[in-house]
Amino acid sequence: MADLSRWTPPPPGPMTLEGGYARLVPPAPAHAAAIHAANATDPAIWTHLSYGPLAEPADYAVWVDRMSARPDPFFFAIRDLDRPDPGGVASIDPANGSIEVGHICLSRDLQRTRAASEAIFLLADWAFAAGYRRFEWKCDAANGPSRRAAMRFGFAFEGVFRRHMIVKGRNRDTAWFAIVDRDWPELRDAHRCWLDPANFDASGRQRLRLGDLTDPVRRRAGAEHSLP
Repeated sequence: MADLSRWTPPPPGPMTLEGGYARLVPPAPAHAAAIHAANATDPAIWTHLSYGPLAEPADYAVWVDRMSARPDPFFFAIRDLDRPDPGGVASIDPANGSIEVGHICLSRDLQRTRAASEAIFLLADWAFAAGYRRFEWKCDAANGPSRRAAMRFGFAFEGVFRRHMIVKGRNRDTAWFAIVDRDWPELRDAHRCWLDPANFDASGRQRLRLGDLTDPVRRRAGAEHSLP
């Protein structure tokens, strides 16, 4: 068993992450109008968040100003490099060598894009390179799209916390998923294979699906902690 008596947590986050399709930077007041406009016509994105909807641009600007000053969770504005402005946000939330990706709120234009997938890859790759041992994804158990996204990225399902929260006047059971450090090298290779421009045809359609590439690692990791 590893000796962790001298282990100390890494600092909470980088300032900028950039890949071939996405750029992540701390949100600033200058981003607020663009992110609000990208999300203003889609009230459904707020359903599973504990706050919102933030219907007015001024309200969103206040929220961005407040969140940008907090080191934990550490927020990022996410921009597709093919677009001039950011179209969503996500955060990382560090503790005990474990870091959570959360507060994911992406516009319709950013959802299901290479940039959105690469944003999660960049956050995970930074976290494990920085020395974190565990990268978590937690969501409302009723949020089917979020659960499917977690598995597609290679997060292993670890269970459901029943009656975990009261959110906007209703019960929330929380589904837990995670990637741990020993699984990341194989998952990183899977993500890089999927993100390779050669994996997409001239119309932008994928040749290999990310979920198919990550599935063997995810299933093996899930089996490791299953009860006999």
